[in-house]
Amino acid sequence: MKKGKRYTEAAKLIEKTNVYDLSEAVALVKKSASAKFDETIEAHLRLGVDGRHADQQVRGAVVLPHGTGKSVKVLVFAKGDKVDEALAAGADFAGGDELVPKIQNEGWLDFDVVVATPDMMGVVGRLGRVLGPKGLMPNPKAGTVTMDVTKAVNDIKAGKIEYRLDKSNIIHVPIGKASFTEEQLSDNFQTLIDAVIKAKPSAAKGQYLRSVVIASTMGPGVKLNTAKF
Repeated sequence: MKKGKRYTEAAKLIEKTNVYDLSEAVALVKKSASAKFDETIEAHLRLGVDGRHADQQVRGAVVLPHGTGKSVKVLVFAKGDKVDEALAAGADFAGGDELVPKIQNEGWLDFDVVVATPDMMGVVGRLGRVLGPKGLMPNPKAGTVTMDVTKAVNDIKAGKIEYRLDKSNIIHVPIGKASFTEEQLSDNFQTLIDAVIKAKPSAAKGQYLRSVVIASTMGPGVKLNTAKF
């Protein structure tokens, strides 16, 4: 794949074989984010685990101190007073059974995060085939299956992100926007890495953080020195 001129210019700033300290890496990523839109800055963490084994799964959620810079639409599955509570907390949509055909038959997916009260998981389960592949299924580990819908909605709106391994045992998550200050991006990254290290499974052997890269949407990746974490 031929890289664009902008990417090639940005790549010149970064020594491919080098590993950088966090502050240097953040500065380089901001410098190389030169697209005409506010690029998202992402972290990619390759872990020394095998996610095919249940005891080596790494999954959780963390509230980034400065948010992600993206406004997130939240759908809450609940009933009775909990629907009103969710909407009062700032949920974009809330409801129960009536939402199932809308998602299943009409393909409505105008939301980024789904929260459900435990008594609604039977209903949500019917949407597993639609929500599962898109990573939208509520999960107790991520705090999205809860009776405390106010806290769940507030946390998500404040910049809560979910992290989980993909098939290659890599975690991909946003840590902010190119318009953020270096301090904000560093704070967000540090919060994420602390959470991932804390979530290290006891069954994980050898080096846990195999490689850590941060990159903007259109820019080249910058490798971090994992020894520092």
